[in-house]
Amino acid sequence: MTDNNKRELTPFQEKWHTIIFEANTPAGRAFDIILLVAILISVVIVMMESVMPLQEKFGRLFHILEWVFTIIFSLEYLFRVWCSYRPKAYITSFYGLVDLLCILPTYVEAFYGGAHFLLTIRILRLMRIFRIFKLVPFLNESKQLSLALQQSKRKIFVFLFFIGLLTVVLGAIMYVIESEHNSGFTSIPVSVYWAVVTLTTVGYGDIAPITPLGQAFSALIMIMGYAIIAVPTGIVTVEMSRIRSREDVDRRVCPHCMREGHDANADFCKYCGNKL
Repeated sequence: MTDNNKRELTPFQEKWHTIIFEANTPAGRAFDIILLVAILISVVIVMMESVMPLQEKFGRLFHILEWVFTIIFSLEYLFRVWCSYRPKAYITSFYGLVDLLCILPTYVEAFYGGAHFLLTIRILRLMRIFRIFKLVPFLNESKQLSLALQQSKRKIFVFLFFIGLLTVVLGAIMYVIESEHNSGFTSIPVSVYWAVVTLTTVGYGDIAPITPLGQAFSALIMIMGYAIIAVPTGIVTVEMSRIRSREDVDRRVCPHCMREGHDANADFCKYCGNKL
């Protein structure tokens, strides 16, 4: 993408772009704080609305507040599109889609409300909890975690693939041990399910070995589970330590690809190569 594709903004639009997309100015920080408070309150209202005694007592108030926050987030969404150098890039970005999901359910409920759509409406109303994802940009540490996960995804994929193979082997072994003793291990898939539950140390207890050999084998798997759980944590922790040893990530938003997480002294976007 070249600079020729960059949309020209008026001075007024550029001013709002700085306020909405940048957090390094007093106005930008104030905008983020106000938006953060609005998001938290709206999520609390959605949660309280699911409590029937509160719904019966304050249902009308919840409905009014929901529309207030929907209008606020709608204006925010429109302003972000309006003052963006790349409106399409913002609309199709992760946070752009989350912003849209925050406001759509209320409008869908308003236009398609009725007894026939009651079940669908209840599901759509729950989608408003997506607003909690709007909190992610306010957490500086989330940028480091995101980068660490991206850089360690291949190692984690290999680890998960190995765990998948291991659970199949362990489940098959337990099936051989317990299948003739009516202990619930009726097939290899069921035994693999048990291996997953045991290896992750969840332990539902719906299936359990009854033979001494099976119990000893399950104890071994439980001990293995503690060691295995620590592996992905260690992988991500190492990557986060490497990122922290570098320069701090910047919260500047690239006007071309709308992505964040650049180095503090960067002049060009690390993702698309255009000038910041």
